[in-house]
Amino acid sequence: MKLTLQKGQNLYFTSDTHFSHSNICSATTQWKDAGDTVRQFSSLEEMNRTIVDNINAVVGENDILFHLGDWSFGGFEQIQKFRSQLVCKNIHIVLGNHDHHIEKNKDGVQSLFSSVHSFIPKLEVKREIVGGNGMMQRFNFCVFHYPIASWIDMNQGVIHLHGHVHLPKDLKLGQGRSLDVGMDGNNMKPYSLDEVMRLVKNQPIRKLELPKDHHEKRLVND
Repeated sequence: MKLTLQKGQNLYFTSDTHFSHSNICSATTQWKDAGDTVRQFSSLEEMNRTIVDNINAVVGENDILFHLGDWSFGGFEQIQKFRSQLVCKNIHIVLGNHDHHIEKNKDGVQSLFSSVHSFIPKLEVKREIVGGNGMMQRFNFCVFHYPIASWIDMNQGVIHLHGHVHLPKDLKLGQGRSLDVGMDGNNMKPYSLDEVMRLVKNQPIRKLELPKDHHEKRLVND
């Protein structure tokens, strides 16, 4: 997939919003021994409002947002409810393990998004250099809901962005050029392109050891 940012247009990444997911909210969870796998909010409404407000505070109407899966919970109607509250017109989604309604395109729900993908092995982004007389910066990503150990053109510096594992801030950066862009590791906010590049710029090019996964803590997947 190739993408050229227009003048004044910014690119953002996020994942695992889990809009209206009652079990991931401390006020409404029914998980036993959930520990740090839940978000500390006084109500589900507060969690949802924070998710929406934090995205809208940085991602403008004409910007581009890549969402790497696990969009919403609580029934099919929550997909539209969440989407309708976001001002960004250009949202691309990479399907997570809980996005089955979007994957099946129930009632044409995929039309809410600019594009829908299972996996983007190579996302090529170009952006004009300010004052560069038309010269372009180029960025290359491997984009997937799940973390993987190795990916196409890793040896050329391609960056792997993923979600799924809900890593905290101190663990979100992989040993190589990979980053968990989930909201839980970034104070419930999306990442800008520049933030991603700043985080990974000094990372070595290497195959990863896969991170600890919070899904291992429960036998029942929710």
